[in-house]
Amino acid sequence: MKVLLKKYAAKAGIDKAIFYTSLGRIIGTFGGLISVLLVARYLTKIEQGFYYTFGSILAIQIFLELGLGGIITQYVAHENAHLSWNKDQQVSGESKHISRLAYLLKFCFKWYSILGVLLVGVLIMVGLIYFNKFYKAEETVNWSIPWLLLCLGTTLNFLVAPISAFISGLDRVKEIAQYRLWAQLITMAIIWSGLFFGAKLYVGGISSIVGALLFYCYILFSYNRKTIITLWRVNVYDRVNYVKEIFPFQWKIALSWISGYFIFQLFNPVLFATEGAVVAGQMGMTLAALNGIQALSLSWITTKVPLYSGLIAKKEYKKLDSIFNKTLEQLTAINGISLIFMFLVIFVIRHFHIVFGKLDIGSRFLDYLPMILMMIPLFINQFVNAWATYLRCHKQEPFLLISIVTGVLCCLSTILLGKYTGVIGVTAGYCLITVCMMPWGYYIFGTKKREWHGE
Repeated sequence: MKVLLKKYAAKAGIDKAIFYTSLGRIIGTFGGLISVLLVARYLTKIEQGFYYTFGSILAIQIFLELGLGGIITQYVAHENAHLSWNKDQQVSGESKHISRLAYLLKFCFKWYSILGVLLVGVLIMVGLIYFNKFYKAEETVNWSIPWLLLCLGTTLNFLVAPISAFISGLDRVKEIAQYRLWAQLITMAIIWSGLFFGAKLYVGGISSIVGALLFYCYILFSYNRKTIITLWRVNVYDRVNYVKEIFPFQWKIALSWISGYFIFQLFNPVLFATEGAVVAGQMGMTLAALNGIQALSLSWITTKVPLYSGLIAKKEYKKLDSIFNKTLEQLTAINGISLIFMFLVIFVIRHFHIVFGKLDIGSRFLDYLPMILMMIPLFINQFVNAWATYLRCHKQEPFLLISIVTGVLCCLSTILLGKYTGVIGVTAGYCLITVCMMPWGYYIFGTKKREWHGE
């Protein structure tokens, strides 16, 4: 039986890194479903609107991080491809690569410490101004203190990001995935118990803070602590030049990520301001389910970033393309099946008027038409995200222009159509823009791959 399972796992492209990452995403998806039910059960429709809009506001951290986390993983992987580690976490290899790796670690700590101080202040200020201005006081909601706690927890997790990205770049994706799986189970338990016992909007901040503290404990008591200490003690003589090496790549990634904010995170704030907290809550719950599906399917390729980067550093392009093409087929199948399953479940719940207790869970999601208009772009984006990940592993960002154009169009579409046509206009505009941009994305992928590989 065990041999048979391994055979099917290999055929599906499931290695240990993907297994733990995907298991975490699967648990996250089903756990998210339970969270959705509990949010709908223990929060009012207006509180639900706050709950999901909180997340969209918190995403403005993109404007400070500027895509540095993903870049760290790739740069670390490129240096680590020339090094080896023994069981005592002592590194061997050319001193040049050891020095550059140590510099990347110290750079991460310094840079993110400065950004963390800025982040907590910006989040608190933006949230207080936004919710005080746009909430119409339809009912009394205690949101200010939960928001402050959530800002603190988000900042602590922001400081975790570079360490996690660095360790992943050392080709330890499996270890990080294992940790995240356990941390996810604990934080979900906190959210569920918090909602059950009446903590309401406080659950987000509390679970976020606990999640960050768990990661610090993980680093402290795992062998990765020795890795960090080893590199921290290295006398750096050869550095990664930020201005010449990282920044030319980062500013392009940063603009792409900022464009992504206007594409994916603007729906809830705009609908909260134009149609109220209830509609924003429906959009938030629908997006929560769709994002779970996207995270699950993309785990097939995100776990491959260190591998892709290493193969590129060694110029093993045929092996790279073989692995990538197979991975793309697998993640596309997972995504498509999951979207169909989600739609059927919601259809059955609504058609047969299934309620959980006295809760009509079907009414907490978007109606069928806007829901489908959100599903189509999510399926298309699996291809675009895969192509972009492949190309970015070359330490290049050729998707910059298309990201900016898409971001501007989606921003204008969401704001204008949201104001005059509501949720139908918002989702239809997003769907149309995504469909029109896909051929451009494929053209960039094919052109740059041939150019960089000398095909």
